[in-house]
Amino acid sequence: MSWLSLLLAGFLSLWVWAVPIWAKTDPYVSTYLQARDPIDLPWTATATVTLTPEQLSQGKQLFERHCLNCHVGGTTLPNPAASLSLGDLRRAQLDTLAALTSFQRDPGDECRRVSPRWLSDQELLVLEGFVLQAARVAPGWGTETFSSAGMG
Repeated sequence: MSWLSLLLAGFLSLWVWAVPIWAKTDPYVSTYLQARDPIDLPWTATATVTLTPEQLSQGKQLFERHCLNCHVGGTTLPNPAASLSLGDLRRAQLDTLAALTSFQRDPGDECRRVSPRWLSDQELLVLEGFVLQAARVAPGWGTETFSSAGMG
């Protein structure tokens, strides 16, 4: 093999290895959720959990697959008075990942219950991480003025 062939083969193997890592971060997450690096989100009032942009991107995908029909842009179509805005989450005492996860596992309404067979604990954590970070920083999240730019 010539040195040019070796160089080309090395470049291609590096490119094939690097592209999937780069592609895992959703542009919505880096732009609107301001997560270009790992971020700390409250697990409880005194403890945090660190989530990566890739995990928040996975959470966004899970939100789009399982929640978007009722929670477009953080609103709650069946009950507009109870959005996923940070203010509404705080009023409902659902502004930590532990509280959101506990509520999803046992919301008091069987049709909305997220069982571990539906979403694993890790999947639910990244989904709730996406929701909580969106509530904290996404422009218009949970309000009628939400811009869906980048969703989808």
